[in-house]
Amino acid sequence: MSTEAVAVAEAREWLAANPYEPDSDRKEWHARLVDSGWAAPSWPQGEFGRGLAPEVARATDQVFRDADVFGWGQDVTNLWAATVISWARPELKQQVLRGLLLGEVDMCLLYSEPGAGSDLASVQTRAERDGDEWVINGQKVWTSAGRQADYAFLISRTDTSQPKHRGMTFFFMPMDQPGVEVRPLRQATGDSRFNEVFMTDARVADANMLGDYNAGWHVLTSALAYERSAMGTDQRRRSTQAADSVRDETSEASAPIPDLSLVELAVKRGVATDHVIRQDLMRLHSWRTVNGWNNRRAKAELAQGTSSPVVSLGKLAMSRILHFAGSLQGQILGTEATLAGDDYPESADATYAMLNAFFTSIGGGTDQIQRNIIGERILGLPKEPEVDKGVAFADVRKS
Repeated sequence: MSTEAVAVAEAREWLAANPYEPDSDRKEWHARLVDSGWAAPSWPQGEFGRGLAPEVARATDQVFRDADVFGWGQDVTNLWAATVISWARPELKQQVLRGLLLGEVDMCLLYSEPGAGSDLASVQTRAERDGDEWVINGQKVWTSAGRQADYAFLISRTDTSQPKHRGMTFFFMPMDQPGVEVRPLRQATGDSRFNEVFMTDARVADANMLGDYNAGWHVLTSALAYERSAMGTDQRRRSTQAADSVRDETSEASAPIPDLSLVELAVKRGVATDHVIRQDLMRLHSWRTVNGWNNRRAKAELAQGTSSPVVSLGKLAMSRILHFAGSLQGQILGTEATLAGDDYPESADATYAMLNAFFTSIGGGTDQIQRNIIGERILGLPKEPEVDKGVAFADVRKS
């Protein structure tokens, strides 16, 4: 038997011995999966993995997907754990890795600043060494989940005599401390999923440094690749999952469904036979399908430890998909989509979908940044001019 066949057989044997029952203790089963190494099979044995080659690990994913269970494939989908396993020191891995895989540790990203959004290399939040700790001062913005986070990934400036890409250090910083203040930012949707974070003499242990001193940019690009890969997957507001195929209520033929909830809405509203709406539904399905293929390609590269620019294709594509889906939802409703209030829940949902699509256009790197990455690293186009390249950060003009 091939190595893949052996691994697939072992995965099936483990599932047969550890079946997941919906009425059983979800946390207990999840813990068994994590401790068995099947949650992150490409990681080393002894670090919650099974030591499988990336391509072999991905072959076992289908076993867990077919079993309709959860918690698998985290070696390429869990931004937090994947970054820690790649860059943290052994002691920190022992301390936090299992909790991250189990979802017991809440996390946030302290990257963007008021003057450093698309250009993250311009961050000005300072980290200064004080014995075995670092003292952090600065401001971050657009931080999702900041209010409930236990820890944060923090990118900070540690040496202003270095060029901006080489004078940064990356930390795993505790959020529950006196020097950290989190303030919510209200969005157009009415949500407050983003926050601004102020750090005044906050502290983080030197042992919580990810990567090397002044080499935080390498850790950041790796973490961003994992984030964009996650954001490149389907991020619909509702939990309704698309079916592989259903019988179209307006046709005798069985057809793949692009988005079950939108198809149901079109049938309910009597517009499922409209040729323009049907074409748009299938256009949406085609985009999702192609994007799924690209995501699998990107995750395979990430699993091998490379920072794949292909994730930018998925991130940009999902942004377009969500904007298009929101617009199509409004198109199906017609003029009723302009109504608001509790008396019109479908209209409110369409409005939310259209407004919330901008979250993906901004978070994890704007659409414009993704286009730059695609142009330079995939299409081979010339890079944009860098007037501050090689200049010490202390001498760079700042906004």
